Amino acid sequence: MKIQIKGREGMDKQVKDFNIRLRTIKLRELAVGIVISVILSGIIMGIFPIIYDNDDLYFIVLLSCLLLFFIWELRGTTGITRNFENLFAEKTRNEILYVFAINLLFAFLFTCLVSGLDLLIGFYDPGWVTGFDIDSVDLAPGAFFLSAISSIIFAPLLEELVFRGVVFNRLKIRMGIIPAMLISSFLFGIGHDFGGITSAFLFGMCMCILYLKTDNILVPMSVHFTNNLVATVLELTPLDSIISQMPWIIPATIITLTATVLLIKYIVQETGALKKRVG
Repeated sequence: MKIQIKGREGMDKQVKDFNIRLRTIKLRELAVGIVISVILSGIIMGIFPIIYDNDDLYFIVLLSCLLLFFIWELRGTTGITRNFENLFAEKTRNEILYVFAINLLFAFLFTCLVSGLDLLIGFYDPGWVTGFDIDSVDLAPGAFFLSAISSIIFAPLLEELVFRGVVFNRLKIRMGIIPAMLISSFLFGIGHDFGGITSAFLFGMCMCILYLKTDNILVPMSVHFTNNLVATVLELTPLDSIISQMPWIIPATIITLTATVLLIKYIVQETGALKKRVG
């Protein structure tokens, strides 16, 4: 079966299939939606000044407005039920878990490598003073709750709709699959913390692959949701501190390096397979 990349068509309200309608949202329509969302969130912030002093709360309000844009654009479509059914198919479920696992483990690679180097230098130089510091989460319950809501609920929904549903879809029509994957994943990656840009970029590549293979935006959303849920829970644990110490640093480094190889292999193999299927 070949994947057909069609259309420079714009938004067509006559299209009733959810997946097809999503692919027809143009970049300029998204840009208008973002501008309107910023304006609306600013108005809401003016009405409720408490939002001004809380970045996470503002982020939730902004993303809620942007979500309304997608609800409006996708109104009247059908196919969500079918997408949910396909989401729980055994093959899809197994791939979701696999992609989630290798990406999560890869995220610990930097910690393991820097900690391992630090311990090695300290072994040969007892006077060595480490400059490596692992940040710990110390938020009030309310602040952590808002941060978790934005990260676990809103980020997977909106980031997948924006970067895979619109940006990737439109770029692949103009440039082809590979450039579209690279550019959309880069744009997705630069929105994250400096230390996580590489991890987010590769994660974005995997999300493009899953979306293109299934034509079901719920698939990358589910991986994104699971990844952010587990990452948020792990923030409450001292896992980073534990794996950065002996003897855990050795098996942790081996595991993360293995995950890195598997992650790169997955992206290369699946991208090659998708290129062959494009008609």
